[in-house]
Amino acid sequence: MEKTVSSLIGVIKRRSLPAVAAFVAAIGGAIAYLTITPSQYEASARLMLDTKQTSISELGRDISQVSSNTPGGPSPLADQAELVKSQRVLNRTLQIFKSSHKSKTQVTTADLHKGLGVRIVPATNILQLSYKGKDPVLAAQLLNAVSQAMEEESANTIRQEAANVRKFLEKEVPKARQNVENAELQENRYRQSSGIISFTKQSESLVDSLATLENQERTLSAQLRELRSQDASLRQITNTTALKSAYASVRGGQDEQLKELRTKLTELETKLAESRAKYTEDHPDVRSLLYQRNSIRNLYVQGLNRVSENQPVSPNNVAADQVSQNFSAQLIANDVERAAVENKLKSVQSQRDNLQLRLAQLPIKQQRLTPLTRQREEAVETLKLLQSKYEEARIAEAQQVGNLRIIEQAQPPTEATSPKRSVVLVLATALGTLLATSIVLLLEMMDNTLRDASEAEELLKLSLLGVLPRLPSKTLVLAPSRRFLDNVSLVEPYRMLFKTLEFRSDQMRMIVVSSSIAGEGKSIVASHLGAIAGMLSWRTLVIDADLRRPEQHTLFNLSGKPGVTDVLEGDISLTDAVQSTDIENLDVLTCGELYGRPSQLLESVDMKSLVTEASENYDLVIIDTPPLSACADAATLAKQSDGIMLVTRPGFTLKETLSRSVSELTRNRIPILGVVVNGMTSQTEKYYQYSVNGYLPRRQLTSSRSK
Repeated sequence: MEKTVSSLIGVIKRRSLPAVAAFVAAIGGAIAYLTITPSQYEASARLMLDTKQTSISELGRDISQVSSNTPGGPSPLADQAELVKSQRVLNRTLQIFKSSHKSKTQVTTADLHKGLGVRIVPATNILQLSYKGKDPVLAAQLLNAVSQAMEEESANTIRQEAANVRKFLEKEVPKARQNVENAELQENRYRQSSGIISFTKQSESLVDSLATLENQERTLSAQLRELRSQDASLRQITNTTALKSAYASVRGGQDEQLKELRTKLTELETKLAESRAKYTEDHPDVRSLLYQRNSIRNLYVQGLNRVSENQPVSPNNVAADQVSQNFSAQLIANDVERAAVENKLKSVQSQRDNLQLRLAQLPIKQQRLTPLTRQREEAVETLKLLQSKYEEARIAEAQQVGNLRIIEQAQPPTEATSPKRSVVLVLATALGTLLATSIVLLLEMMDNTLRDASEAEELLKLSLLGVLPRLPSKTLVLAPSRRFLDNVSLVEPYRMLFKTLEFRSDQMRMIVVSSSIAGEGKSIVASHLGAIAGMLSWRTLVIDADLRRPEQHTLFNLSGKPGVTDVLEGDISLTDAVQSTDIENLDVLTCGELYGRPSQLLESVDMKSLVTEASENYDLVIIDTPPLSACADAATLAKQSDGIMLVTRPGFTLKETLSRSVSELTRNRIPILGVVVNGMTSQTEKYYQYSVNGYLPRRQLTSSRSK
């Protein structure tokens, strides 16, 4: 309850000036109205402008249709309000009045124009007619005559518009019919010459056929590669280079006569070997066996030549056993199948090329057909529309339909209608209060920025790591660093932020610092947090990974090169690229030469290696990244770190953008360390529950008193 009251008081303080101005304006307007309005009788009547007419024809409804008001555009209701005081309507009013009432009072159009009032009832289609005068009966009679004249004027206007449309359509319908005939003739001629019946169906058929052929081609190619591989293996096994030789080898191995000759030849070789072991080469037995062996071998060679059809075959290559014959048979069958597959593949490729050519030519033909079809369809639709509107115009011309109708006739007033001071003041007060409240609510609804630390914590449902003060301009740049590090009121919030990160993480090695949008101070927070870490004896490295708008070299007054991009390009090592600062234990790796494709560098393997090397050489690595709404750099680097720390800024950070950024990080399972509220003023001391300036060292207190 106390928190709600405090928030309400804060809203009133922020929006007090426009609220008071709106209330005072409403009261002032009421007082001015009471001052200038004379007391007199006022009769009133009401006319309503129908936005939806119940005409029989659609054209009649279109002609009498009243478009809704658009800001800065014409208002149909305002046109009717001006028409009430036109000379034509006033003359017709006097004619109706004189014919209906035998009054001796002479009323001119000037008198009627002077006393007649027209008001548009806000947020309605109603005209409030009023006539002020001394005679209440006369005022009511004149207003009723005005209402009747407006009804007649509305009906006559619609009839005249319908007649004009009918005359126009009588000339346009024959022209439209001729356009349809010409368009149909041109389209039919082109279809006959090009052969296009249905572009969609023909395209789908060609695409399906092409896909089928491509699948067949891939299948045949794979089959051919497999057959070629088998062919090479079989040739190596059978030691055959030519298909005819393999065929002859198989036939030679299967011939019965050759089998008998090979058997005899084997027996003679055995006997010859035994004889040579016993006798010399000149022995009669050895010579006899040699003669028999050579005779049988000659018969065997002649038999081979006979069965191989004069294809020379070495006796050693004859497939004498069943295994060799099987392998040779497989080689022959494989070669035949391979030739068949090659022929089929060539046929499929030829068919595919033909279909691709036809498919490429089809859009060219369709391109010329499309405008002809569109021209014919447009001509047909135009003819139908004109014929329909012509009939509707004839019906609308014969009707007595108007947009205005009387919803309230004037009655003679029984008492003076103005002024009623108490009512006016009460209404003005209520209106002023409502207007002031509405302005406050509207301004609050339009303000979509964070206001304080508690609101950030409630909105994001994340840990609030710390609330940082708004830094003076001279402490934004850490060169020299003593301007910041010697100021206890500035150092302690950053120190508490650092200790919070240290306590909440078992091994805090690498932190990615980012924000939802630019301008929230994420680079300043990263640099000053690094300064605190270095002051606390942590070997710290601040990496400027914002390759689009680098800031760290400016904040530390360092050279922008060499930096991250130079290390990633391999021009320099990380150790040589790091620049030291005047803060002990704190080094900075600046951006380096700006690169045309920063995302490519940050997504590279070299960037991962750089980050890994940095975490191995330093106790703490702080990476300054671009805003989350600008690119995915922060999310990419956060995957390699302990988590991402989001920086917000009261009065600047958009709630919607911040919530969307946190939601995307959560969905992508990117660890979020928490939120830091940066740039607070009075809220900073409220967060720490006491004034940091109230607990300065005595040396500084003495110095401040002397000042």
